[in-house]
Amino acid sequence: MLVWRHGSTLQPCKCPLCRRHISLLVPSEDTIRDRNDATVKEVLGNLETYNRLFGGRSSSLVQRMQDLPFLLRRLLREMMDPQRTLPLVIRARVYIAMILSAVYIISPIDIIPEGVLGVVGLLDDLLIALICFLHVAALYRSVLYFRHAGS
Repeated sequence: MLVWRHGSTLQPCKCPLCRRHISLLVPSEDTIRDRNDATVKEVLGNLETYNRLFGGRSSSLVQRMQDLPFLLRRLLREMMDPQRTLPLVIRARVYIAMILSAVYIISPIDIIPEGVLGVVGLLDDLLIALICFLHVAALYRSVLYFRHAGS
C-alpha cells in the first residue's frame, strides 16, 4: 500500500517479484480478525480503495492462469472452513461446474476420442478441466472482489 500511495495512484502497483500488475489485494485472516484496530481499519480502507480502482479490470488468460493456484487454494480452504460463509449460489455453481467436468472427463464420449487418436485424445479432457478451473476461479475472484472492494 505504501508503494502505491508513494507512486502514482492512477495505475496499479507492480509485484516486486514477477513485475506483473497487482489487480486484487486480499487481506490475511489475521487482518480481518483485527479489523477494529485503528491502523488495521485504515489499511483495510486503503485496500478497498485499491480494489475498487483496479480489481474490476479484465485480465489476460496468462494472468488468470497465474492466479489460478492462489484462488483455488483459498476457495478450497474457505469451502472446508465452517466459520467462513460462501454464498449458496456461488457454492452451487462451483459444485455444478466440478461435477459436470468430472462427468465429461470420466465418460467414454469425447469430442476427440482417445481410441482413435491416442494421447492426443486426452487434450479435450485437459481443456475441459482447465476451462472448469478458470471458471471456478473467476467465480471466486468475483466473490473476493465484492467482499474486499467495499461493495
